[in-house]
Amino acid sequence: MSNKKVVVITGASDGIGAAAARRLKADGHTVVVVGRSPEKTRAIARELAVDSYIADFTRLDDVKKLADKLKARYPRIDVLANNAGGVFGEQTKTIDGFEKTFQVNHLAPFLLTRLLLDTLISSRASVLQTSSTVRFTKKIDLDDLDHNKNYDPVRAYGAVKLENILFTMELHRRYHDAGISAASFYPGNVKTNFASATTSPIMRTVRFFGYMPGVGTLLLSTPEQGADQIVWLAEGTPGIDWRSGAYYYKRKDSEPRNPQAVDADLARRFWERSEALLGDHLTAH
Repeated sequence: MSNKKVVVITGASDGIGAAAARRLKADGHTVVVVGRSPEKTRAIARELAVDSYIADFTRLDDVKKLADKLKARYPRIDVLANNAGGVFGEQTKTIDGFEKTFQVNHLAPFLLTRLLLDTLISSRASVLQTSSTVRFTKKIDLDDLDHNKNYDPVRAYGAVKLENILFTMELHRRYHDAGISAASFYPGNVKTNFASATTSPIMRTVRFFGYMPGVGTLLLSTPEQGADQIVWLAEGTPGIDWRSGAYYYKRKDSEPRNPQAVDADLARRFWERSEALLGDHLTAH
């Protein structure tokens, strides 16, 4: 394993984020946990004796404050694991005016990464993005990223997980020569609380059977199994152990099986659209 690293993990109060934090701390790294719930996030921080920060990704001002605190506290960040996310129920707009699934899973981590760019570049950091399988994701409409025309919780979640891959690919293209490495990954169908708020019959069926004794182990993997991908990428060396810009599943450089996921022009236009939507939020303060 390479030298000990400073690893920031969002969505670290539960699920694969918490499991990854435990393993990375046990391996001797400096771990920083970020979560939405003050109680759960601080509980993990106390358990591991690590720093913690509270940020609600439905509020972009929280993301900006988080970036300021991280920059002030950590002159070096070796790994940023953008792991926070979820699938939600009925279409809901955040205080910032964006559909909740889109903001929490993409706009917030995009903003956090952009605001930390100077630190990440000087640290020659790895930026990791928790994605999903995108095989059945429909065509992305850059003019309707909030899905106002055809909202469905599963459609919105599938789209944003594809957008995570596009973000990773374009982050690599723009900043790899400057020192940043990036990878997205599918952790598998993990038994966590991330889909508890959805009203989707499909997702509720998976959760129902996934939590049945004897059946769940066939449908869903444990948070510890899902966290393995974060730990492996975080501890690995880009260019040796894994390839920057790629999408991983079970530690293997994988084909996302969706033609949009390898569309470099779409990735570029999606990045530009994201910047346009965020506007003044991208300005350092």
